[in-house]
Amino acid sequence: MKQFIYSFYLFFFLGLCCTAINAQQATIDVLLKKETGDMKPVWAWFGYDEPNYTYMKAGKKLLSEIAALSPVPVYVRTHSLLVSGNGVPALKWGSTNVYTEAANGNAVYNWTIIDSIFDTYIKRGMKPLAQIGFMPEALSTHPIPYQHDWKPGEPYSKIFTGWAYPPKDFTKWAELIFKWVQHSVSRYGKREVESWYWELWNEPNGYWKGTQEEFFKLYDYTTDAVKRALPTAKIGGIDIAGTAGSNAQQWLRAFVKHCFEDTNAATKKIGAPLDVLLFHAKGAPRLVDGHVRMNMSRQLQDIAAGFTLAAAYPKLKNIPVVIGESDPEGCAACGMQTNPENAYRNGTVYSSYTAASFARKYLLADSFHVNFTGAVTWAFEFENQPWYFGFRDLATNGVDKPVLNIFRMFGMMKGKRVAVQGSQMYDLKVMVDSSVRGKYNDVGGLAAKDKNTATVMVWNYHDDDVMQPSLPVTVTINGLTASTVMVTEYRVDQTHSNSYEAWKKMGSPQNPTAAQIQLLEKAGQLEVMGKPEKIKVNNGVVQISISLPQQGVSLLQLKW
Repeated sequence: MKQFIYSFYLFFFLGLCCTAINAQQATIDVLLKKETGDMKPVWAWFGYDEPNYTYMKAGKKLLSEIAALSPVPVYVRTHSLLVSGNGVPALKWGSTNVYTEAANGNAVYNWTIIDSIFDTYIKRGMKPLAQIGFMPEALSTHPIPYQHDWKPGEPYSKIFTGWAYPPKDFTKWAELIFKWVQHSVSRYGKREVESWYWELWNEPNGYWKGTQEEFFKLYDYTTDAVKRALPTAKIGGIDIAGTAGSNAQQWLRAFVKHCFEDTNAATKKIGAPLDVLLFHAKGAPRLVDGHVRMNMSRQLQDIAAGFTLAAAYPKLKNIPVVIGESDPEGCAACGMQTNPENAYRNGTVYSSYTAASFARKYLLADSFHVNFTGAVTWAFEFENQPWYFGFRDLATNGVDKPVLNIFRMFGMMKGKRVAVQGSQMYDLKVMVDSSVRGKYNDVGGLAAKDKNTATVMVWNYHDDDVMQPSLPVTVTINGLTASTVMVTEYRVDQTHSNSYEAWKKMGSPQNPTAAQIQLLEKAGQLEVMGKPEKIKVNNGVVQISISLPQQGVSLLQLKW
């Protein structure tokens, strides 16, 4: 599979190479008249393992901030929405106790906790990417043990307990799903629920302890139940892990074949609904010579493999494609104490990686001509945990991390994407093949234009988290029609929009005072560099010079 991907890029990007010339300076050229596609808000998708954090104090605060930064409704995906338990969260654990059974075996439904979760989204104008899973204890074929007690540093396999098994009664499972969708329509309205996406399970090539045949049977019963309750509902799958690997590719091909060609276990007809295709993409950071080295190539290869499959089937031509989890690595709850390679998460490596990788997601979607609809950043927050513990999260104890400000920048980028060229911007094939391991940094850009605005995101990224001197970058915007523009620069770097560095300067307190928390909250917001400046346009061209630190990201906003 990987060889196919590499050959594809060699064909389409033959002759392109990284054009780095001078390590002492870089140029970015933005061509406003050369549109490359819509600036689709594919970044406005988020997810997390622990559903009960949703309605807790810091969870509600963060969801409000995420909703506020996006010009469109944000989609949210979370695990364990059907898991049995008391609703008390733990790392990689959550529960709603939605389904139990009476002594006579009759189903008992309790929507209280699920309603608390979805109410929190709906009140903020957000949309569920409603994950149907996992197995309630009363339905599991292997219910004991059920709740795990996994901790960071322990074998990951410990989390797979009774919730990961097939149902002992597929009809009862289907009735649960039917009742859930029916209840959602009753509570939120048909039009609202029609705007959601539904999907079954998570990573069946790891999180499912039945056979592939049993999983497809579960899919048949699930999709039939969803469509019976709401025929216009949108449902799909399969959120596979390790998309570029042979095991995942086998699963994906078998799944698509099942949806189009096999006999449906529930309806006895041919095929099953497939309204959205989902897969996962993860990078692979490592600790090298005492510093973190990222690996964007691994993540981009997963994306390329998923897009390759979507493009290979004519019946998938227009179907929405969602990267159900899209991150620098795979375990959000594994902190840097047990996994030192995860030290990237608190600072600007995470933020610059996010900027550079999303730009390549757009380019990959363009090259494969797929309906790329969303990429779920699997990062949220962890309640009542140490400050800056090294979890993959967007905020810690209610204080925003630098990476969240990249999404605030994305939220300002609207309209049409336009072409960007850079003297040190790595081309797509190099990024997919080998990430950023060369002598020069990836100094790249993503740009968009709207009616009276243009936005240019510029980053100075390298896989190796070794600080280098700031780099002078000249950004030239071509194709302006106004005589003057007002330019505002927003910045995320070591000294701007960076609560983590502010916390370290305080002495890294684990019990900060109210005054310190107030300062940290301010430091976590997106900062403006200097003051907005009015610049004269010469023959449709504006040049802006900035000094961009290692792992820094700037957003240049032009208004006229």
